[in-house]
Amino acid sequence: MSKEKSEEEKNFLSFIQESGLIWGPSPEIYGGLAGFYTYGPIGKLLKNKVENSVRSIFNNFNFREIEGPTIMPDIVWQASGHLETFKDRLIRCQKCKSIFRADKLIEENEDISADAFSDDQILKFIANKKIKCPSCNSNFENKIEKQSLMMKTQVAGHEASLRPETATVTYLPFLRYYNFYRKKLPFGVFQIGKAYRNEISPRQSVLRGREFTQAEGQIFIDPQLKNSWPEYEKVKKEKLPFWHYKDQEKNSSISVISIEEALKKKYVSSQAYAWCLWLAHTQFLEFGIPKDHIRLRQHHPEEKAFYAEDAWDIEIKLNNYGWTEVCGVHDRTDYDLKQHSKFSKVDLKAQRENGEYFVPHVLEIAFGTDRPTYALIDLFYDKKSIEEGKTTFKIPYHMAPIDCSIFPLMKKPDLVELAKKVKQSLQKEFIIDYDESGSIGKRYLRSATQGTPYAITIDYDSLEKKDVTLRDRDTEKQIRVPIEKINEVLKKLLSLEIEFVKAGKLVK
Repeated sequence: MSKEKSEEEKNFLSFIQESGLIWGPSPEIYGGLAGFYTYGPIGKLLKNKVENSVRSIFNNFNFREIEGPTIMPDIVWQASGHLETFKDRLIRCQKCKSIFRADKLIEENEDISADAFSDDQILKFIANKKIKCPSCNSNFENKIEKQSLMMKTQVAGHEASLRPETATVTYLPFLRYYNFYRKKLPFGVFQIGKAYRNEISPRQSVLRGREFTQAEGQIFIDPQLKNSWPEYEKVKKEKLPFWHYKDQEKNSSISVISIEEALKKKYVSSQAYAWCLWLAHTQFLEFGIPKDHIRLRQHHPEEKAFYAEDAWDIEIKLNNYGWTEVCGVHDRTDYDLKQHSKFSKVDLKAQRENGEYFVPHVLEIAFGTDRPTYALIDLFYDKKSIEEGKTTFKIPYHMAPIDCSIFPLMKKPDLVELAKKVKQSLQKEFIIDYDESGSIGKRYLRSATQGTPYAITIDYDSLEKKDVTLRDRDTEKQIRVPIEKINEVLKKLLSLEIEFVKAGKLVK
């Protein structure tokens, strides 16, 4: 690692800690436990924005949110296959005996997906590329071991496990959904909640945690209707950045083609599945991730789960870690409902209008909220501004943790009183930060460091003219806005209905 790169990472780490974004590993005062992190006040507000965006997208497309338990008896995990097969491959350092997840060790050193590598391929690749132990720079042992990712516990004397995903717990109430939706398919549900995995040597901040938040949507569908999906017609002309597994083998670039063309080329398995890819891609654009930083990577046949008809990942190109998987879209067929029907001895079936019974298929959009939260920090941390003696968090305005800052120009009773009245009127609809400490320049800088898109200053003109100064974070331009119109103007600015310059014309 170069000195320059090391210094950049040091500055970035300092930024996310000092800005109140992410702290840890936690608990810091006890030395920290890898894979567990605390979101600070600004980080939690940002994560809330991410999760609210997820809820908005899923709800807009008629998914409905449920909340299931985070602990289940082991028979559930036996049925799902997690108990026996949910394991990762680890490799040990010859000298310091530190352990690392073998495939991720390769991916952290080379821009390549190693999940489909056999054990022998992993060992040969590490040897050929001379990949060393990150802890002591020594060689690794020439063998691969496996470690279960399940976190075990007991409930009332019965073996149980913390859920390693939200998906399995989402499938279990299928009969309840079926009745709720008046026995009509398709229908969609989603869940946002904690999951736990005993990750091997987690690093990379919240990208690989042992405790993390997932947001997973599931569509239950009649397999006969996968290619007569009504929403497909609306999106078939949309272009997505497909990276087919055969192109990966050739080291070819992505193909930006229409969904319709991808279906003709048999890149994707069905209209309904293609729509799910579009929806997942749309979600990451809604987060504010730049289009040229997103690609859809298909799983290699050897990497894909045995029961999956199709599997693609959404990957984001991060500044610190390169291309990183942030979402999986899977056609899980009827595997899950059949397995839980077998182990529970309860039929999990639906019925067609002609009287035929069938086991529904499941289409899944699975991602966490930690990774997109981290991605927003990584991509919009403005390291160029360090040279100017300041740091700006240029996150898209609609995703900013705090919507607006309010500053009385000076700490004078009449200015403070009016500033607090403005705050009281705005905080009903916006996340507001109020700051009366220090020079106005320092307060603007603190606000920009937190990513806050707008700052309102109450000055002596405000007392006479009943208006305020509204300042834009990135352009540093200012306009005067009547106090009675500030709610309306902020709402339009944050919903991207108007540009800042136009807002100034609007209020005159």
